Amino acid sequence: MLHAVFIKGVFQDSVTLMVLSRDLSATPGVNRVSVMMGTPANKDVYRETGLWHEALATATPNDLCVVVDSDDDDPAAAETMAAQLKERLAQLARGGKRSGYPRARSWRRARALLPDANLALISIAGHWAFEPARQALEDGCHVMMFSDNVGIEQEFELKTLARARGLLFMGPDCGTAIINSAPLAFSNRVPSGPIAVIGASGTGIQELTSQIARLGGGITHALGLGGRDLSERIGGISAMTALDLVARDAASRVIAFVSKPPAAAVKARILEAMRALGKPVVALFLGERPDRRNIGEVHLARTLDEAAALAFELSRVDERASSLPGVAGRGICGLYTGGTLAAEAALLLAEALELEHDAAHADGYMLRAGSHRPRRVDRDARDGGGSASGGGSCARGMDRGQRERHRQHE
Repeated sequence: MLHAVFIKGVFQDSVTLMVLSRDLSATPGVNRVSVMMGTPANKDVYRETGLWHEALATATPNDLCVVVDSDDDDPAAAETMAAQLKERLAQLARGGKRSGYPRARSWRRARALLPDANLALISIAGHWAFEPARQALEDGCHVMMFSDNVGIEQEFELKTLARARGLLFMGPDCGTAIINSAPLAFSNRVPSGPIAVIGASGTGIQELTSQIARLGGGITHALGLGGRDLSERIGGISAMTALDLVARDAASRVIAFVSKPPAAAVKARILEAMRALGKPVVALFLGERPDRRNIGEVHLARTLDEAAALAFELSRVDERASSLPGVAGRGICGLYTGGTLAAEAALLLAEALELEHDAAHADGYMLRAGSHRPRRVDRDARDGGGSASGGGSCARGMDRGQRERHRQHE
């Protein structure tokens, strides 16, 4: 049987409430307990999970809701659980005082305690979150806003201010981030490495970082944007700033980007910015099936698994490439003993380097673009009766046995 009660004017962040829900659910005689703030989104969760109770109808986003599912039909069950909850919250408060960490009840006090800090993490009721976030930005701090229920116009105002000051605003409702390998809020502990993750999807960031770690890769930063950042109203303001930041970060060699379905104009603007970064980017716009697999150095993925695998592989390629001598100004010239092989090489090369494909195939050349010239060798040349050299830095074609030995060696 369901019992419900709400405690007015008590705010706790979602991480604390998940822990409390888990612990209270272990109470004898209780099937499960759910403790959440009375936001519209959380009320929908109660409905969808079969825990909705009419007593919650008048709860506000600043009220703490307690729903108890138990075999006891005594309505006092919820009150009893609420009393236990209050005691747990009091214990948490006493523990915070004993921790030795300084306490602040205003932005000015927090700033005085840590004058050199350059990032503020804000986790208070959304109704009150705007003003301290604005003050933090005006004081030169990046902001991670864990708070939700912040209006979209307030979000636009805060992100516009942040962009004008060269600062990153992550959120609202940004529940996960990694900054210089340090996890913030609800985050996984993953190895350090050369991949930066940017996301307008908290779950997407969590999954990408986990998958990359599982493959053996590592993360420099994971920057959350807030789920509405790529909407038409917000326009990708924080996404553009995040891309700028990781582009300037020498340790971030590969970028993985994940977003809920974006507005079309915003997506186009983000893709253009990605192409200009000069670093390989893996982009995943959830729910879309891209017609092309890559646009320049932007690789378009279809799933989280694919995005993680691509980012990891690109980081390995980048690592290997950094140990090779520079080849700027030189070209790729291949000699092939079959027209199909030469055509395939030309097609892949043209696609990767965004070159015009040569449909004429004059003199056996499948592509002529600068010093890039894959060419089919004619019969006379294969028999030793002619030359097929095209100049440049050339890789000579291999017969079937050579190709097989090369694959085995690789």
